[in-house]
Amino acid sequence: MPVFDPGNHSHRRLNLLTGEWILVSPHRMKRPWQGKTESTEIPVANAYEPNCYLCPGNTRANGKQNPDYSGTYCFENDFSALQNIATTAHSNNHLLVAKPEKGICKVICYHEQHNLAMGQLPTIELINVIDCWASETTVLGKLKDINYVQLFENKGQMMGCSNPHPHGQVWAQQSIPTAVSKEYAQQSAYYNSKGKTLLSDYLSTEQQEKERIVYQSDSFTVLVPFWAAWPYETIVISNRPYGLVSDMTDSEKKHLAIALKQLTSAYDRLFDCSFPYSMGIHQQPTDGERHPEWHFHIHFYPPLLRSATVKKFMVGYEMMAEPQRDITPEVAAKQLRTFI
Repeated sequence: MPVFDPGNHSHRRLNLLTGEWILVSPHRMKRPWQGKTESTEIPVANAYEPNCYLCPGNTRANGKQNPDYSGTYCFENDFSALQNIATTAHSNNHLLVAKPEKGICKVICYHEQHNLAMGQLPTIELINVIDCWASETTVLGKLKDINYVQLFENKGQMMGCSNPHPHGQVWAQQSIPTAVSKEYAQQSAYYNSKGKTLLSDYLSTEQQEKERIVYQSDSFTVLVPFWAAWPYETIVISNRPYGLVSDMTDSEKKHLAIALKQLTSAYDRLFDCSFPYSMGIHQQPTDGERHPEWHFHIHFYPPLLRSATVKKFMVGYEMMAEPQRDITPEVAAKQLRTFI
């Protein structure tokens, strides 16, 4: 019987943050690829686009005009997925369960220039974006019935982004969303058992092994998580445990800006393209309770697999059973490190 080799043999890995499993199939990287390819996105060359809904001074789809802003600009989403109105539940059927959900959705334009993605922004401009994240978290988190503030960005048409102007979103809502609830449960159980955060111990392990680390500084560590589902998925973990983006010191904000710039620039260089991804900040609930179990982190989920035109599809087994990947996290981290 051959000795198990995680670099060549199929196996499952446990996601510590969700309690779910992922199938890893490294031997499949040897198969010939005959799948679908996507066209490469052509980078936008202009700093200002007259037809862009997010550029300064332009009129948005609902008729409202943007101010002639510089730096970050935040406004309430014109087509919000959540409504900040009180309604009454109407169904008592225990098999057909629905409940009202209040919330507020906002858009954050990172910069006035249409052609500067996160990787191209100067560090000081990225710090301004982080300050905006912190401000929105604080203001929205204090509102009645807002128990969670989700900050995220979809970059690229491949990830469903309808506008290439560099921007992210804020969804603040009454309930703690499903993905966050799973992480909440795992981190709470670990903290109650060990008296320290789950990600503190996990980070110590990764720093000892080193093979999945992409970039690190005094305040943040960027790595491909042991349980990564997407080919070049990464997680940015604060070296010091805290719960909210607003808990960061000025020094930590600067270090986060540098880490984000290093990572997103490395993504762009990996396949020599404007690298698409979904990025999300997972912070503690804003329910007024203490959350010593929570450890601030940011997820990056990019879809590209083998090149700028080959996408990883989550279909079939991934939809019906559990996530599956071919390239190992160790190989992905090694490739990303070469571009830092």
